Parts: sequence; C-alpha cells; structure tokens
Amino acid sequence: MKFDRKDLPVGTPVVGMVGGGQLARMTQEAAVALGIQLRVLAEGDTVSAAQAVADAPVGDYKDPETVRRFAAECDVVTFDHEHVPTDLLHSLEADGVAVRPGPDALVHAQDKAVMRARLDTFDAPSPAHQVVATAADVADFAKRVGGFPVILKTTRGGYDGKGVWFVDGPDDPQVATAFGSGVPILAEEKVDFVRELSAIVARSPHGQAVAYPIVESVQQDGICVEVTAPAPGLSPEKAAQAQQTALGIAGELGVVGVLAVEMFEARDGRLLVNELAMRPHNTGHWSIDGAVTSQFENHLRAVLDLPLGSPAARAPYTVMVNVLGGDVEDMHRGLLHCLARDPGLKVHFYGKSVKPGRKVGHVTAYGDDLEQTRERARHAAAYLTGTIDE
Repeated sequence: MKFDRKDLPVGTPVVGMVGGGQLARMTQEAAVALGIQLRVLAEGDTVSAAQAVADAPVGDYKDPETVRRFAAECDVVTFDHEHVPTDLLHSLEADGVAVRPGPDALVHAQDKAVMRARLDTFDAPSPAHQVVATAADVADFAKRVGGFPVILKTTRGGYDGKGVWFVDGPDDPQVATAFGSGVPILAEEKVDFVRELSAIVARSPHGQAVAYPIVESVQQDGICVEVTAPAPGLSPEKAAQAQQTALGIAGELGVVGVLAVEMFEARDGRLLVNELAMRPHNTGHWSIDGAVTSQFENHLRAVLDLPLGSPAARAPYTVMVNVLGGDVEDMHRGLLHCLARDPGLKVHFYGKSVKPGRKVGHVTAYGDDLEQTRERARHAAAYLTGTIDE
C-alpha cells in the first residue's frame, strides 16, 4: 500500500530514517509501540528494515532529490548510518527540515579528524593524535608518542575494523596501504588498554539527557562480538566519569538522539574517547530486553522532543552476543534447541543472508549471576552459528 499521510490517525508523527539496515529494523519495533510512523529510505527492496517497514522507498542517500522527496513526507529525519553527505544535510536544514542529529553535530561522527580537533577544544580525554600525510609524518608522530607501533585510521568511511592499520615502523607496507586509500589519514597512539567500554546517552532538542549504564564490549577482528551491562568491576566513580564525559560531548556538540561514545579503559587508569556514533549502536542492543527503555525508543523520543524514558537496567547483568555468519546458512534451525534450553533467552534476527563474519542477529540473556548469564548468551550464539551442536 502506497504511503499517504492522510491515512494515518490524527496527530501521528512521521519519523524518516535514512538507511535500511538492522538499526532501522529494530527502531520499527519501538515506533509501533509508540504509534509513530517510521519511514525508511532503503538501499534495496530486501534490506533488513525494508522487510519490517511497509512501503519503504528505495533510493540513493547521496542523491539530493531522492533525499528531499523522502524528507518531505516526514516531521523529522534521522539516520541508520552516518554516511549522508554533510552539505546535503545542510541544504535540508535550509529548506526547513528538522534533521536530528543536525549536520553540525553529525560531522563529528563522520570525520575522525574533525572529531579529534573538536574534542580537544573542551579537553575531552583522547589518545594522542595527528593528521598525517607522509611516512615521515608518521615517523615524527611515533617519536612524539614514544615510538612505534602506532595506529593509522581513515578519517572517513571506516567501520568494523576496516580503514584501521597497526603499523610497526615508517617502512611498514601498511603505511603505503593507508595513504593509498584516497582519504586523509589520522595517526593515533596505540593505547595500552585493559578493555573497551561504551557510554550511551540520549539527548533531546531542549537539552534533556539520560545516560545508560556503562558497558564492556569485546572486539574480535574489529567487530563487536559481546557486550556486558554494566561493565563488570568498573568502579562507581569511573562509571560516573564515563557517563559525564558522554553527556558533556552530547551537550558540547549539540547532539539530538542517541550518542555512543566508545572508550578505552587504559592500563594507567585513564578513560579515553575512541570513537563516536550518533545513532543507536551495537553496544546498546542489550537495552531492548535489558533496560526499562531501549536505546531505539529513546532515540525516537529524543528526535521528536518527547520526554526521555528511564535507561535503568532491569536486571543486575545483561549480556548481548552478536550472531555472526559462519558455515551454517539456516540460522532458524537452531531456535528449537536454544529456546527450549533457555526460556529466558531473547533472539533477534536481522533478516540477512548469512555471510562469514556478517552480523545477522544477536542474542540477549539477563540475570543475577554474571557467569551464568554469559554462558547462556554465548551458548545460544554458538549453537545458532553451528560452532557447537549440543
């Protein structure tokens, strides 16, 4: 059925989300509960969100006319990803479209060099960094931070470990690879960290903000594989510090919606900002089942300037494990075992075909005992992917 706003109940808000991935798909569940009409500008007819959102138009998010036509149907425009060109978003705002987060905020999630420079202006804790253009620049930077190895990152376009190189010296072949990417390169110190943390906050246009419990995330090959909420063993003082850092960044940058601040807990005790994401984030998926208000619901509330919901956890521990594609194509064949073994388990599939290493879903378990909760979530993910068979 073709979308027509006149067919909606009186007063129904329409939120447009650019991008049809799993984040948009999971946002739909929250939208339905609140009576919000979610519109999705999808990359194709069968992408994750297009399977769940009726009449999702297909189009190129880089094409101005396509995005303008889409935005004209919506009260507010938000994002499943950060890749819409900044100048296009400025033109939407000039046309009177409510873009949330706005381009002046979103650019800090699009461009790592812009992010680092802006964070420096208000002393947000960050690793040492420098934009570099030559191997000599890399060598000079390494000398300044105490020597190799250092990390090189593309300033734009990297994700899930792509566009990141660990280099051991100026002659490391990966230096040439990085500079051959065609994107400006940022050098950062290699932080000696104990673990990675994530601070997720939501902020509304009038400045109300809430902070979720700080979580621990586990990365393998640049991909998040597991999240534990709250981060085990993190002192209340450090948890509050991480939340205050994220809330401060959201306020300074004028973020509207969900902001995820990925951090390093360094061995020397520092909490350092690694990256920003201005949208619902993988490290917040636990909140669908484990928090009073999910990150997806609070994102919708924020962009519509509705009062934000409680981010409090429902149980002492929640563990989310990503289900990554492997050799088993039929993920659903494992549901009978997993759901019978653990009636408290929550399974979320994204409607994606299986490819090695691809995020095709996640499982969530919550409870009073951390190790038991971890075992439940890990077992389910492993069984669904065929890693174990009992």
